Formats: sequence, C-alpha cells, structure tokens
Amino acid sequence: MRWIYVVILAAVQGLTELLPVSSSAHVIVTAELLHENMSTPANALLLVMLHTGTMFAVIVYFWQQWVDTFFSSWAAFYRFARMVFVASFLSGVVAVPLILLVEHVLSHGNHHAVIEALFHKLNWIAPALAAAGLLILWAGLREARNPAARSNAEPRSVGWRHAIVMGIIQGFAIPFRGFSRSGSTISAGLLADGDRMPIESFSFAMVVAITPLAIARELYRLIRADALAGIHLNLATALAPSALGMVCAFFAGLLALKWLSRWLEQGRWYLFGIYCLAASIAVEVLYLHGW
Repeated sequence: MRWIYVVILAAVQGLTELLPVSSSAHVIVTAELLHENMSTPANALLLVMLHTGTMFAVIVYFWQQWVDTFFSSWAAFYRFARMVFVASFLSGVVAVPLILLVEHVLSHGNHHAVIEALFHKLNWIAPALAAAGLLILWAGLREARNPAARSNAEPRSVGWRHAIVMGIIQGFAIPFRGFSRSGSTISAGLLADGDRMPIESFSFAMVVAITPLAIARELYRLIRADALAGIHLNLATALAPSALGMVCAFFAGLLALKWLSRWLEQGRWYLFGIYCLAASIAVEVLYLHGW
C-alpha cells in the first residue's frame, strides 16, 4: 500500500476509532474508494495496527482516571480486573460462535472463509452501521430525557451488571465491521443505568484488554498466509507501513477522545446515532453503485 494511503487511513481510523461511529467501517469504505482491499493479510494487519495506535491513545488519555479509580487500591484493582476479565470472556463466548457462523455463511459450502472477508463487503457494513445507530440513538435519547442522570455530581462506579451487559454486547460487535464496539458498549452501559464517564472509561478498558489478542491473531494470519504461498515473511517490510499508521492513529485518537468526552458530558450521545444511520445510507448507496 502507498504510504500516503496509510496516512489517510490512519487519520480516518484515529478520528473514528474512539468515536462511536465504527472506525472499521470508515477505514474500509475509505480503502474501497482508494481501491485497496482490506481483507488481504497485510492490510488486515495494518487495520489492527491502526487499532493499536488508538489503544495507546486510550491508555494515555484515561491513565490518570484509571489510577484514581480502578488503581486506587489493591481491592479496587482486583475488582476492576475481574470485571474486565468477565466482560472479555463473555465477549468471546458470544463472538466465537458468531464468527464461525458468519464464516460458514461466507464459505457457501465451498472453500473455508475467514471473518476478514467481511472487510470489503459494504452490503454487510451498511446494516451493521444502522444497527449501531439505532442502539446509540435509543441510549442517547433515553439519557437526554433523564436530567437527574446528567446532574449527578458523584457518578456511580461501574458494577457487575454493567460489565456483564457491556461484555455481551461487545461480543456481537466484534465480528461485524460497522457495529461500533465503543458505541455499542457505552450505549449498553447507559441503558443498564450506568453513569456516563465511568461507563466510557470502562468501555475503553475493555478495548485495551482485547486489542493485543487481535494483534496476535493478525500476525499469525499474515505469517500463515505467506507460508502457504511459499513466501518468506519479512516482518520489517510488513510492519513498516503499519508502524507509521499506528503513530498517526495515536495522535488522531487523542483528538477524538476529547471530542467524545465533551459530547458525553453535554448529553449529545444521540447525535452519534443519527450520524451512524446517515452513514449506513451512504454506504448502501456506494454498494448499489458498484463499490
């Protein structure tokens, strides 16, 4: 992939990864417009490394808040670690069967397909964006009509109910490009009567927890694909553009986090839902025009 394309995709990824609008959908659509196929192993690795850049942005942005809340004592950290583990485990319980089902549908009974085959299917991305938009809109309008929640001076910490609900909904988001993980998990937490800022913080902690697994999976996939093709993998060549993208996505992600937190504080969460619905229509139009 050309370096300028990497920078463009990194900027799109960083600005949309940490907003509830599905970075994967935006990156994939942008790649399609640039005539790049994100389902190839090398480009799938790039996509994951872009996620890595925004993961580090999350850590930098939320670090002090996590120290003050989740890391304030051993008991607080132990409770936080257990909730993240349980939420991530539930995500896996939901996501793995879904991934296998989707891959079976994509294979059409012939060669084995992989979930990354969805990375260029705009006809799958459009309904996923719409589903995320409806969920965000529901949660945002529900919260906007509850002034008591907005005026709560002492936000309640994340509880087990929130962690379980958010873990389950993240499992549905993992296989589908367009069904935003941050959008779905934060919305699920709000619908479970969680408070905005603790829910946002825990949602991104869940993202940090599973991102290394995604990176390891894509590295394995890249190595395996090259081995089957009889190609000797040059990791330096494969990782160089991804490293550039990761750095660009990091800085763009910091900007996006400030935007997201401000809109959450101002009770404008529902606007992201409206955007996702509009984006789903745009993606469907692109698909109908042959993209």
